[in-house]
Amino acid sequence: MNKRIFKDETSTIGEIPFYKIGTFGGKADAFITRKKYEEYKKKYPYPQKGNLLISASGSIGRIIEYNGEEAYCQDSNIVWLDHDNTILDVFLKPTYEIIKWDGIEGTTIKRLYNKNILNTVIYKPTIDEQRKIGKLFIILNNTIQLHERKYEELTLIKKALLQKLFPKKDGFKPEVRYKNFNDAWEQRKLGEVIISEHKGKVKSIMKGGNTNYLETNYLNGGTAQKVDAIADVSKDDVLILWDGSKAGTIYHGFEGALGSTLKAYVPKYSGDFLYQILKKNQDKIYQSYRTPNIPHVIKNFTEKFNVSIPTIIEQQEIGDFFKQLDSLITLHRRKLEKLKQLKKFLLQNMFI
Repeated sequence: MNKRIFKDETSTIGEIPFYKIGTFGGKADAFITRKKYEEYKKKYPYPQKGNLLISASGSIGRIIEYNGEEAYCQDSNIVWLDHDNTILDVFLKPTYEIIKWDGIEGTTIKRLYNKNILNTVIYKPTIDEQRKIGKLFIILNNTIQLHERKYEELTLIKKALLQKLFPKKDGFKPEVRYKNFNDAWEQRKLGEVIISEHKGKVKSIMKGGNTNYLETNYLNGGTAQKVDAIADVSKDDVLILWDGSKAGTIYHGFEGALGSTLKAYVPKYSGDFLYQILKKNQDKIYQSYRTPNIPHVIKNFTEKFNVSIPTIIEQQEIGDFFKQLDSLITLHRRKLEKLKQLKKFLLQNMFI
């Protein structure tokens, strides 16, 4: 571990970042002087580039690879192994992701002590195999990070476009328009832009059918259960969860038999467009349209909620655009999930 740094030796601005357990892996909020950094780095233990720093308190076992940057860490809370060349850090890194530290499993202890780390048994293959395993997980982790960044970037792009392509509150024109569209948008009640609404009737799984059962687990990415019921929802309908702790959540693009805690809105015009409006406002829906004294039930929503709508053609343009963007976001999210599942499988099967 690094030599102890006392609180009065740090400042909120300075030359060398000082990472406490609360800022480990994030942005430092304390600093030490370069003079002290150079002195302590020379006199006392300091990690080498490539060493794996381990959080020994709080979220124990969190790993950060030291890349050689100028920084200092809180003693005893952030530690690393000074080991010989019979084990490689590139192999240790995936090992740490599945390791069970000696003496703390099944306890409420939230700290790793020296004895926990040093008494933990690990299995290691030859250096050559360690290097190959480490390289595999470096490639896999880099690929996961790539898709995470892409997914996050697309999500942020969508958030920004929702602000630009829809009018602001009480506004009649968005900041950005498709070419040849200039008309002001109209304020309507939700009930005026749907043909009908209906509540789900299917309360439980009835085996023997071949219709998708539309309930929250499936709508949130789970496997579809089959029911012996008539499909009462088309892919253009917009769904809302009207009961439960997640009441107000909006879904779209499903067909099947509607579960009892959901309602379906059959749109007059573009379901893709209506979905974006409601999804953009689902937090507001939950906060503003719950039934008094029944905190997780939404009622009389269509009579009260206002929507701004352009012409049918502009609705279709906007709806189609966001449908494609959502498909791209979903593609990266699913790819990311599959990569994480692959990594989990490899961690479970490539180590003893």
